[in-house]
Amino acid sequence: MARIVMLGAGVVGLGTAMLLAEDGHDVTVLERDADEPGATPEAAWTDWDRRGVNQFRLPHMFLSRYRAIVDAELPSVAASIEKAGGLRFNPILDIPESVRGPARAGDEDFEVLTGRRPVIEQAVSEAAASTPRLEVRRGVTVEGLVTGASVRAGTPHVVGVRTTSGEVRGDLVVDVMGRRSTLPRLLEDVGARPPHEQLDDSGFMYFARHYRSTDGSRPFAFGPGLMHFGTISTLSLPADNGTWSVGLITSARDKALLGLRDADRWEQVLRALPLVAHWLDGEPIDDRVTTISKLEDRSRDYVVDDAPVATGVVAVGDAWACTNPSLGRGASIGMLHGTVLREALRAPGLGDYADFAAAFHAATDDEVLPWFRWTRFEDAHRLAEVEAGIRGEPYLPGDERYELEQALSSASAKDPDLLRLGVRARLVIEPLDDALADRAVAERILELGSGWRDDPVPAPDREALVALANP
Repeated sequence: MARIVMLGAGVVGLGTAMLLAEDGHDVTVLERDADEPGATPEAAWTDWDRRGVNQFRLPHMFLSRYRAIVDAELPSVAASIEKAGGLRFNPILDIPESVRGPARAGDEDFEVLTGRRPVIEQAVSEAAASTPRLEVRRGVTVEGLVTGASVRAGTPHVVGVRTTSGEVRGDLVVDVMGRRSTLPRLLEDVGARPPHEQLDDSGFMYFARHYRSTDGSRPFAFGPGLMHFGTISTLSLPADNGTWSVGLITSARDKALLGLRDADRWEQVLRALPLVAHWLDGEPIDDRVTTISKLEDRSRDYVVDDAPVATGVVAVGDAWACTNPSLGRGASIGMLHGTVLREALRAPGLGDYADFAAAFHAATDDEVLPWFRWTRFEDAHRLAEVEAGIRGEPYLPGDERYELEQALSSASAKDPDLLRLGVRARLVIEPLDDALADRAVAERILELGSGWRDDPVPAPDREALVALANP
């Protein structure tokens, strides 16, 4: 078994650390934020300061793939989340039977286990604290990588990290530092080639608040959590302990909607959206509208020209690739990536570090990268669609895949099979690719959904929207 040094104690970092510790590895997790998790869910929400996570108190959703992994692989995590008041529900069975049809075998796959990010992370931290072979050290800043004798000519071999409190050595260093990972700089400092990086501003801006129910109930969902209404989108997500979040998403370049930073204007716009207005009928638990922008779509490939830029170190989750968080896929994709790392450590293992790097890279490309690419595809089209709407123009990209996915969204309300097909992808259960490549499925989607551009948009038009945001 190996000694693993994990950099980052977020939800994916701790989850991956537990997967590896359960497999018999000795795992040390280093977290630069010094604050300990709150002792209770509410203390986590009100008092826990996670400066290293800029979206810590923004809306979050932990989807079905995340739930499936913790249920099957980390039952102590699932139990801890439920003990903290995490919400377990099935979004398919919440849909009226007249739309979804009768319940069927396989519907259990859609179940989610979710909550506010601080509450979920506090629960995961509690489970990690009782996991054998796992140690979490908070308030430790990594200042550099420690290298040893190269196992591949001209390639640095990492054997640990240098921190503010000394060296921590291991057989493998795993970067789970998230969106703000400094691994490329750390590698540059030891003479490694730079990773191949693709980087763009996601282009979106978020305006969000959280609410609490007065009677423990949660609002009825008239549609998916993320819904598009012309040049804005809404994000309405149920969470733990009778709480939920509501968000408005705009283009970061849409200066006409910056008035949404004001709570009254923000609420005025949401009240004008009949499918989501009732999500405001609770007690606000934020004292203001929380905003965030300049979130990056980024991927980093640490195998370049079929060779690792360094051995003895890998990146997982958002440290490897991150996208628009409004789709809620980060934790699910990150934990899927954690299971890929576990399997690579089982075989081929670390006997040959170059073989390990190649196997982990290949498995990442095969199992995880398609989810990132699909998310980036959706983001790029949605942003372009919004920009066209701001200009008062129709969005006609001439992209068959885009047209088919939009038709699927429209057709889902008319066919229970297509409904489940779309939701399985949205919840990171199963990709759309094989299904959409089936000619019969594609023809059925177009038969029912090709008129999607004519579907009514239950929202103010652009002029009215701008007026609501700027009274």
